[in-house]
Amino acid sequence: MPTLPETGLAFRIMTPKTRALWVLAGLGAALCLTGVAGVLLMPRLMLREQRSPYNLLQTVQRITTNAVTQGWTVSSVVPLDESIRKHGGGQVRPVRLVNLCQAHHAATILNEDKARIVSVMMPCTIAVYEKADGKVYVGTMNAGLLGRMFGGVVAAIMGGPVAREQRQFVGFCSP
Repeated sequence: MPTLPETGLAFRIMTPKTRALWVLAGLGAALCLTGVAGVLLMPRLMLREQRSPYNLLQTVQRITTNAVTQGWTVSSVVPLDESIRKHGGGQVRPVRLVNLCQAHHAATILNEDKARIVSVMMPCTIAVYEKADGKVYVGTMNAGLLGRMFGGVVAAIMGGPVAREQRQFVGFCSP
């Protein structure tokens, strides 16, 4: 049996069927590894968490002030922990959902029929919450990555001005 001179390994000539099976097995393994990597990395890529140097109410106030300064409307600030308690869910640490909308960005997306499904994520929500360590954190979606996943007008708006402005709303936080 001939050997490869640089490795000394036995070299066999594979049949086309064997070669095809090896290629398919390799592709299958690559797809599985990519899927596992995606499942493990996606939450860290899609959601961002930053620590706020302020208390809960001050953090909400800073975000809402920054958003209004950038031309956004504060639709509501929902005390999620209070709603959970009121509806029998028990006591949870403080959580505020800051719901924001920028009418021009929303209209640009919603004027395109193919993009209207994105309305399920409107208004944009920023979460402000306290963890067991007593510190306050800000949670946001990665608008840029989300936009790129959809493409088209959603990518142009979410990946451009929305992502840029969202970073400015929470720019006072530490990663």
